[in-house]
Amino acid sequence: MKRSILAFLSLLVMAPALAQISYHGRITEKNGSSPVAGATLSVNGNAYLSDDNGFFRFRAKPGTSMTVSAVGFDNRNLILGDTTELLVRLERQNRLMEPVEINAVRASATSPFTQSTIGARTIEKLNLGQDLPFLLNQLPSVVVNADAGNGVGYTGIRIRGTDPTRINMTINGIPYNDAESQGIFFVNLPDLASSLNSIQVQRGVGTSSNGAGAFGATMNLLTNELNTEAYGEINNSFGSFNTWKNTVKLGSGLINEHISLDARLSRISSDGYIDRASSDLQSFYVSGAYTGQKQSLRLNLFSGRERTYQAWYGVSGDKLLTDRTYNPAGMERPGTPYADETDNYRQTHYQLFYNRTLNPYLTLNLALFYTRGLGYYEQYKAGESYGDYGLPNPIIGRDTLTSTDLIRQLWLNNHFYGNTFSLQYKKASTELIFGGGWSRYKGHHYGDVIWAGAGVPDHHRWYDLDADKSDLNAYLKWQQSMGGNFRLFADAQLRRVSYDIYGFRQNPGLTVRNNWLFFNPKAGISYSRDRWKAYLSYAVANKEPNRDDFEAGEARQPVHETLGDLEMGVEYRHPQFGWSATLFRMDYRNQLVLTGEINDVGAYARTNIPRSYRMGIELSGSWRPLEWLDATANLAVSENKVRDLTAYYDDYDNGGQKTETISRSDLAFSPRVVGGAGINVRPLPGTEISLLNKYVSRQYLDNTGRRSRSLDPFFVQDLRLSYRIRPKIIKEILLTIQINNLFNVLYEPNGYSFSYYLGGSLQTENYYYPMAGTNFLLSLNLKF
Repeated sequence: MKRSILAFLSLLVMAPALAQISYHGRITEKNGSSPVAGATLSVNGNAYLSDDNGFFRFRAKPGTSMTVSAVGFDNRNLILGDTTELLVRLERQNRLMEPVEINAVRASATSPFTQSTIGARTIEKLNLGQDLPFLLNQLPSVVVNADAGNGVGYTGIRIRGTDPTRINMTINGIPYNDAESQGIFFVNLPDLASSLNSIQVQRGVGTSSNGAGAFGATMNLLTNELNTEAYGEINNSFGSFNTWKNTVKLGSGLINEHISLDARLSRISSDGYIDRASSDLQSFYVSGAYTGQKQSLRLNLFSGRERTYQAWYGVSGDKLLTDRTYNPAGMERPGTPYADETDNYRQTHYQLFYNRTLNPYLTLNLALFYTRGLGYYEQYKAGESYGDYGLPNPIIGRDTLTSTDLIRQLWLNNHFYGNTFSLQYKKASTELIFGGGWSRYKGHHYGDVIWAGAGVPDHHRWYDLDADKSDLNAYLKWQQSMGGNFRLFADAQLRRVSYDIYGFRQNPGLTVRNNWLFFNPKAGISYSRDRWKAYLSYAVANKEPNRDDFEAGEARQPVHETLGDLEMGVEYRHPQFGWSATLFRMDYRNQLVLTGEINDVGAYARTNIPRSYRMGIELSGSWRPLEWLDATANLAVSENKVRDLTAYYDDYDNGGQKTETISRSDLAFSPRVVGGAGINVRPLPGTEISLLNKYVSRQYLDNTGRRSRSLDPFFVQDLRLSYRIRPKIIKEILLTIQINNLFNVLYEPNGYSFSYYLGGSLQTENYYYPMAGTNFLLSLNLKF
């Protein structure tokens, strides 16, 4: 009898669960196949989100009502039936809510380009205080690094071996790369991730964008999506090395159906893993928008201030074995290290957007921008020659001094301004985008000696140099549907660049004036049917040299680089599983690489090499066998080679340099294998446990392919645990703890090397940027 009662009670408890069935499907736009990422499905008081490809999965009883909502779309109400596979199409609201400025430079879901997009929900889950590259670490072909060793402060990213000076980055379609170095300095935008709605990474040349030439990858960041509901958010993180992140966000939602305001205030600080590699970062973001049925106007103002103790010298190979956290910065000062051996910079961005729907098929976007940058890095230098600072040797008493200790500041004072535009036409099976932009950069480089032991005037300025660069580009993109499944794509860009440099710190008398006119064509075809997509494309990119390349001297000025990129891919998407495969071939002409050759001022200069290439395959897959279990993985295998390289080595025995000719070798920092994988388990409602894995094979520190000048392969695992609840008093509480480098692997993802002849033999010195062992980040996020 007792067993019968227990069995009956068990059936009562299990009955609701047994009555539920598993529903899955995809959410797309009503007039097209573009997925709607981050849509909310409200079922029985529970909320489910569509992923970045629009897919969803949940359990519920037939007959249950469901509401689907997403920013910029009308809500849709459904009654669940016996059909378990659902296709939900959402119709855009009768209001210009879509940030059309980003459509001009992003690749659409049907474009024939290799891309990955992550939405706001994923960004939120990853954003615990580390910089933007570390949020992208699990994407295919990505390798990240950090000077301080823990992902805070100066960080870097390489995509397919391409460094940040060759990655085009835009924020809401506005160019971000530094105009002269063409680098991406994420440290100048601390916690921008807290204001991002999505990030798209295009690997390869990709579609035409604004700003610096995409020479291997493109990153498009979006902050301009409209928040229709009022919100508040407080986020606090704490972690190893006294790392703190404090963020406050507020939003008004739509006021009187037209006005919206969004604001964020952030602070991040850390002592860093490397000795004295501290960071003190502050930022804010303010955005106001007016949105109507046919037009919208938005003003963004955001700014970042950074103060980081220098950690960019790396750790020598000898020190790495005994003191991995050693930092030589500031050590020239006698006694204790110099406390102000820091980098200090503030960067403020102003963006104004105007969008207007001219008719049902035609949309106009205009944007103005202005970026203000001002800052310096400070150094204590011992035994500096007076002549290097334009000063005579002072005579004190009967002694003539030839050198002195001093403290110097190297300043950069710059203005970057311009406009972008796009006219977008979409009717039936035809899409046309005509767009482009103009920008001008005015840079002022100068150096001040703020203290010296003797013989230097107060605040002596020993160099004062200007630079002026303008960039004008226009592109036309055409996409045509052929019979519903095939789409043709063509993209042609003209880009004119003028760059005047009025002297260099080591060569103030050298003036450089250059003008380039680049033609960057792209074409491709894609096929989409049901859950399948296949594409083939070829794209050409041209890129001007960086500022430092021109210091080589008048007789050895560099020429521009050219890249031809062939991409071929196929993918299959299903709510339970999906996979993709991409073959690529990237051929470079006149790629600029370090060869060890010394320029006219004694610095190691990049040199144009005739031929080099990257070719490989990228594989990605996802699997969700159960509602509470899913897994993702990606693997990139590539060959990255330079042909006919002439390597140079200093000859300390006889003076000058010796050379070595290598017919075929590996490109620096281009690992043959890069892999990532994640397993996510949700054992209880609101709970998720994620194990993240990253493998990077051997990387070479120079282009000779010598094992003695390389970084060892590494395999690192992170563990993340999160708990999300929705109590009645506030909207949501999210508690997350992430343990980085779970098994305390000692590894170095970045470094540099130089070799020389001494005592008749070739000597090599390597320097490394080690990453921290096991460390953690704990975050508490409150939403109102």
